[in-house]
Amino acid sequence: MSKQRILIVDDDENIAELISLYLTKECFETEEVHDGAAVMDAFHRFAPDLILLDLMLPGKDGYQLCREIRAESSVPIMMLSAKGEVFDKVLGLELGADDYMIKPFDNKEMVARVKAILRRTASAATPSADEAAATQGQAVSLPDLKVSLSNYSVTYMDTPLYMTAREIEILYLLASNPNQVFTREQLLDRLWGYDYVGDSRTVDVYIKRLRKKLPEHPAWRLSTVWGVGYRFEVNKQ
Repeated sequence: MSKQRILIVDDDENIAELISLYLTKECFETEEVHDGAAVMDAFHRFAPDLILLDLMLPGKDGYQLCREIRAESSVPIMMLSAKGEVFDKVLGLELGADDYMIKPFDNKEMVARVKAILRRTASAATPSADEAAATQGQAVSLPDLKVSLSNYSVTYMDTPLYMTAREIEILYLLASNPNQVFTREQLLDRLWGYDYVGDSRTVDVYIKRLRKKLPEHPAWRLSTVWGVGYRFEVNKQ
């Protein structure tokens, strides 16, 4: 079985080397890049399963690189930064990052988060026989919209919509329970479970991403219940 590959992007060579050491001990294959201008070439050549991406880089910053990577790939991205402000975290997640760690961080926690992200990605891409049986038929159909967990797909008027695995899971949960209100905490518990270390603002970011991708439709919409949470509102016929 081939090792999973992790691209470590950090201009501090000592930090990158230490991260690589911890990940190598966990049987990951790693490659380090220290200049933002060299990241895309390394990304295409190394074909990583996950990217650890520092924000403050020479050449190109992490935000710009996240945009470029997301334009062509859904590979998981964990941002690393000394910036701990809520704005910085939210911006990183809005650009498509899967997680965000503030420096200095505990390397054991970093490894745990890497494993958690890769588990979710693997589960979405290649479900086990039991998982496939459990999700078989798990699809919700609404006017012009179909959301399926059996093959992790979303189609609008028979045209596929590009969404990440997490976005599809959130949309499926809400759409399969029409007009039911879910709090942010309920969504975190149902979808992230015990693997996630973060706060409820993560949910807001994913909802915002979903709204950008979902077309407007007179029969349904993703709505906010102010002070409570979110629901998938379906008009009664």
